[in-house]
Amino acid sequence: MTIENNTQTIDHRQLGTAGPIVTSPGLGAMSMSGAYGPTSDAEGISAIHSYLDDGGNLIDTGDFYGAGHNEMLIGRALAERSRDEVVLSVKFGAVLAPDGSFIGFDGSPDAVRNSLSYSLRRLGTDHVDIYRPARLDPNVPIEETVGTIAELVEAGYVRSIGLSEVGAETIRRAAAVAPISDLQIEYSLLTRSIESNGILAACRDLGISITAYGALAKGLFAGKTGGNRAMFPRFQGENLAHNESIVSALGRVASAKGITLPQLAIAWVAAQGEDIVPVVGSRTVDQVRATMSSTEVALSSDDLAAINDVLADSEVRGDRYPSALMAQLDSER
Repeated sequence: MTIENNTQTIDHRQLGTAGPIVTSPGLGAMSMSGAYGPTSDAEGISAIHSYLDDGGNLIDTGDFYGAGHNEMLIGRALAERSRDEVVLSVKFGAVLAPDGSFIGFDGSPDAVRNSLSYSLRRLGTDHVDIYRPARLDPNVPIEETVGTIAELVEAGYVRSIGLSEVGAETIRRAAAVAPISDLQIEYSLLTRSIESNGILAACRDLGISITAYGALAKGLFAGKTGGNRAMFPRFQGENLAHNESIVSALGRVASAKGITLPQLAIAWVAAQGEDIVPVVGSRTVDQVRATMSSTEVALSSDDLAAINDVLADSEVRGDRYPSALMAQLDSER
């Protein structure tokens, strides 16, 4: 479904068989709380307003982004907006030390309820539209975590249940407990493992959508390689040099079409199916506008073939996270 805006056509897609209708692309808010370097609250609020003014409605956050800062920022940005204007997707479960480092994940029933209580207060709302564990808690059966969220759906505090970075078996176990609207997972031109490891097939078999983060490969497609990105193996040494050669080849495909590489990358994710919605991290008005400009791009069969030719010649090098974080991904097992 598409809706005409003042400047562009906004694509709307339903998450799952009974989840919310959201705009494609969605807005990832993590970088507004310092994930990739300093920013300002005023800048973040302006970016959120720009996204909404352009017709977007899906905002993704996590209660641990900036240790609650991100939710408070979004709450301030939405204070004078209609609640019905926004679909809020919230992740929970990450446990932080005072220095901001990850201690682990808690998906226990009490943690689920407690986390939501604080999120509702920080966001300034009486419900969230999608609530999901950020990662699988290895000590708590997914059935318990999802079952507790289902109780919160029944109580009216949550509208839909989502998952994040879990494998096919976990997806099927969760879906046996309650309807799942979408799986949030990394999916991009450089990260296509869900196509071969059974995750995408499981989601489609169960009528679960994909909200795909990482369309810009953590900034690689936008020419950003510095700062905190140095922690990621794909941005290190020979891996980076090799991966930049792939980016350059894809850039030539984009140039031949008269678009930017970020536009190509976002449009490619969106073109992989009506059940896939790219969620693109942005922290400034200019970045939001660049993201939303991808809705003007239609990739032809020839364009997709040219992209596939580039990707067939070389594979990305390096894991998408450091080894300690990779070990926490049920989707990688």
